Amino acid sequence: MTDKLLVTYQDGIATLTLNMPDLRNPITDADVVNDLCAAMDWLNQDQSIRCAILTGAGKAFSSGGNLKHMRDKEGIFGGDAIAVRNSYRAGIQRVAKAVWSVEVPMIAAVNGPAYGAGCDLTLFCDIRIASEAAVFAENFVNVGIVSGDGGSWILPRQVGLSRAAEMAFTADPIDAETALAWGLVSQVTPPEGLMEAAMAMAKRIARNPPRQLRLTKRLMREGTNSTLDQVLELAAAYQGAVHQTQDHAEAVSALLERREGRFDGT
Repeated sequence: MTDKLLVTYQDGIATLTLNMPDLRNPITDADVVNDLCAAMDWLNQDQSIRCAILTGAGKAFSSGGNLKHMRDKEGIFGGDAIAVRNSYRAGIQRVAKAVWSVEVPMIAAVNGPAYGAGCDLTLFCDIRIASEAAVFAENFVNVGIVSGDGGSWILPRQVGLSRAAEMAFTADPIDAETALAWGLVSQVTPPEGLMEAAMAMAKRIARNPPRQLRLTKRLMREGTNSTLDQVLELAAAYQGAVHQTQDHAEAVSALLERREGRFDGT
């Protein structure tokens, strides 16, 4: 993993920081794509991780695509139509799939502008907490392209079709308070309090049984595309498994004894 993505870990919480602040943290560069995908795989494999936070270094969360690469036809933007198609599939689309497939709860701590693919990256996370300095824009048409990273799939699921269409067709940015009113984010904080709020949320989540957290997230993901009957059947299977765990027994005992539960994933 390169220094374009910084990773820290403490007490079951991983913090991932996009780290190209001079370029406003683009995520279409090959190194960043590979780093993000590797980090998502690590989150899934390390069973000690209970929650993750994704944020950006500097004043921006992410500008999305690298505009200089677009201008110069470099990276995923270079070559003929077939080459560009294959580059998208092997590049930014891998990020969308990887983030959507993360098993642990993921919080986007949006510290500043999140444009294009950067906006969509926040949408693939479970919870979005925004700084007052955050701005969201689905600005693909503004640069003469379309959403190539799954934004047209995830945005309507987060804000509804009408709001999604407004954002996509106008490419107009929305500020943090508008994002809160539209349900795109769940909290807005002063800039200096953003990471504290994100960490407080992560700690609150991480207090719960880790296996049950992952299965709960999987059920919610399945619910976006499955029928009620399918989700109920899957939930019944999961219940059969989790009712046999030590963490379930500990959770019930802790509630009855009015104390904090101690969970180890067993």
